[in-house]
Amino acid sequence: MTDMNEEPDPHGPALRRFRDPAYVPLFGSLAELRDRIDGIDREIVALLAERGRCVKDAARFKRDAFQVSAPRRQQEVIDKVRRLAEEQGAYPEVVESTFRAMMAGFIAREQQDHHDMIDIEETPQ
Repeated sequence: MTDMNEEPDPHGPALRRFRDPAYVPLFGSLAELRDRIDGIDREIVALLAERGRCVKDAARFKRDAFQVSAPRRQQEVIDKVRRLAEEQGAYPEVVESTFRAMMAGFIAREQQDHHDMIDIEETPQ
């Protein structure tokens, strides 16, 4: 008998299978899958860093907190990533919730950056 609260053995055999007979497993072990996921996570973090630099620079073009939050732009992004998710075979609901959380974090950061900026007309001489 196995303990239901026990972590899976990363090198053990698969314990379940999908009902779809056309499903083709990607890797032979959980350890291999985790290694690939770790690599994807590194790529995602690098892309988030790049996105963050772009978001910071975007603050230069916005007058106030409303323009930073840009609700219409947020909805455009959500609509776009849901379409992309469907095209790529991703779960649209997961992509949407991920992007909503990510945008909230970036908007909060951009609000801080925007608050610390000065208007070009107010540049000290």
